[in-house]
Amino acid sequence: MVGVAPFNFDSGKLKGKRHIVGGRALVRSALYMAALVAVQHNPVIIAFYERLLARGKEKKVALVACAHKLLGILNALVTQQQFWQPPRAATPA
Repeated sequence: MVGVAPFNFDSGKLKGKRHIVGGRALVRSALYMAALVAVQHNPVIIAFYERLLARGKEKKVALVACAHKLLGILNALVTQQQFWQPPRAATPA
């Protein structure tokens, strides 16, 4: 319903680029801005973003993937009626 899932534009042997379309543009733009902030401050999303960039994804593609992941995390939190608990830093032994 948000429109961050990639749709393919393939036909026969032609393999086109994937685009995000549909959904609610207002929600998608808010989620995009949240993903921008998460890529700078959320350790889980930062690691995911850097992993995508290391695999050769374009920055905007990786950012949309982070928005999609953030939406999945938010959906799970709402479904389980929980608050976000940031991962704890590893303590030295």
